[in-house]
Amino acid sequence: MKLNGAEILLNCLLEHQVDTIFGFPGGAVLNIYDALTKYTDRITHYLTSHEQGAAHAADGYARSTGKVGVCLATSGPGATNLVTGIATAYMDSVPMVAITGNVPVSLLGKDSFQEVDITGITMPITKHNFIVKDVHELADTVRRAFRIAQEGRPGPVLIDIPKDVTGNVCDYESAEPLPIQPITKTITEEALEKAASLLRDSKRPFVYAGGGVINADASNELVDFAERVSAPVCCSLMGLGGFPGDHRLFTGMIGMHGAKTSNLAATQCDLFIGIGARFSDRVVSNVKRFAPAAEILHIDIDPAEINKNIQTHHHVIGDLKHVIERLNAKIDPMKRPSWIQQIETWKQQFPLYAGSTGLQPHAIVRRIHDLTNGEAIIATEVGQNQIWAAQGYQFTRPRTFISSGGLGTMGFGLGAAIGAQVGNPGRRVINIAGDGSFRMNCNELATAVEYRLPVIVVILNNHALGMVRQWQDLFYDSRFSQTTLGNSTNFAKLAEAYGALGLDIVKPEQVEPVLTQALAANRTVVINCEIDPDDKVFPIVPPGAAIEEVITE
Repeated sequence: MKLNGAEILLNCLLEHQVDTIFGFPGGAVLNIYDALTKYTDRITHYLTSHEQGAAHAADGYARSTGKVGVCLATSGPGATNLVTGIATAYMDSVPMVAITGNVPVSLLGKDSFQEVDITGITMPITKHNFIVKDVHELADTVRRAFRIAQEGRPGPVLIDIPKDVTGNVCDYESAEPLPIQPITKTITEEALEKAASLLRDSKRPFVYAGGGVINADASNELVDFAERVSAPVCCSLMGLGGFPGDHRLFTGMIGMHGAKTSNLAATQCDLFIGIGARFSDRVVSNVKRFAPAAEILHIDIDPAEINKNIQTHHHVIGDLKHVIERLNAKIDPMKRPSWIQQIETWKQQFPLYAGSTGLQPHAIVRRIHDLTNGEAIIATEVGQNQIWAAQGYQFTRPRTFISSGGLGTMGFGLGAAIGAQVGNPGRRVINIAGDGSFRMNCNELATAVEYRLPVIVVILNNHALGMVRQWQDLFYDSRFSQTTLGNSTNFAKLAEAYGALGLDIVKPEQVEPVLTQALAANRTVVINCEIDPDDKVFPIVPPGAAIEEVITE
């Protein structure tokens, strides 16, 4: 049948089971938005307040559901407003397809109104990107984009479509998407046997699990592996929920803000097993002093990550679910009572720091956990609030912690929470924010209210850019340059102006009743929590130090 480019695009989205788009219209995508009026029974479009919010919403949708998130923007500033969200998804391996309009093909390269080379701009922050100059190539390009976004290590793909291409007509024939096959041909028996041999010889193995475990849907296999080899498990920030936070073998996060137990275990283990993680600088800190007593086994789907940051002794490349399943089949159950006892001793000796007296951030987060039975999806902004959330909420299931790890994008949380709520309509979604991050994209409150999304935003308000202020206090002789935000904004009243419910917590005894009220409200809620500006995130590893040299208070 003959369709114009806009209709072909939407039909290709339907081929890939896309029923949700986050976006913002403009001149270059008018044909697409006009075609959308014919597809409202099959595709729901969420109009965000800003294109960056659309990208973050598509990201949060993808992280929380495992599906591909889709966002749509016009040319020029619309496209460039997506860039931060695309980079955020790229750094954390999130499957996303970003669709942008552009000026007609005849005007490309002429500095036309609202023209930018968005494929050139996003080349370093996408798995792949396309500009489609011929409507006959559009369907195949969209299909390739979805395949690339999902196969192997996931990531964002951008499709740039000039306006005349969305209006041109050609034949369209529907096609069933080919299934995404796991990458297994790189998993060799020799590599598996060597890994199994290292595990048999080890007396003190330690597992470092990253976000790749969640992407591979390998959480159950990881639990079986850890129990089988009797190895304690830590997680990166992105790996939280990939291993149950209430499991007896879990030691918490590792690295700059990791639990001291995790950091000590990494230092004293004799086999360090990285699974679906990239050994980032926030985990490793001082490379020369990382895991000094250990052989390093790295299991990952992306060969580019092997020996990139840390030199390994052995590695296995391939789909994690298949690698761990096959490795488990090679290993008989092992017992390591003295090593496990040492881990338990450290856990008792070095509990996570609980904050100052008064209205404690950790206490607020723990109460959120208790009142939601640990079953909420928690989004965060970036900074102290992010680490307090990671430490205080016990994540027991994958895809329940939605946070910008690699890029550290302030302003990420509210858009991501909106996407998570859209993708999980029956779940409770809470965004734990700092006042600095919330100020960046609070305009997305309008989106949440407009679509009656019961997202709860909990602002841990210290009237400062808290993490930067903490660094200034600890490492810059308390010279607080441009990190004090003051008291001029009343967030509860701001929420009311947007049509949300605004609440305040200023005393410890208000925490439970206010949170209970918010959870019962079934509408968008903003809770402003007044906390001490001198509350700090601990533990913290100073710059250049080894991870065991952690400051705990």
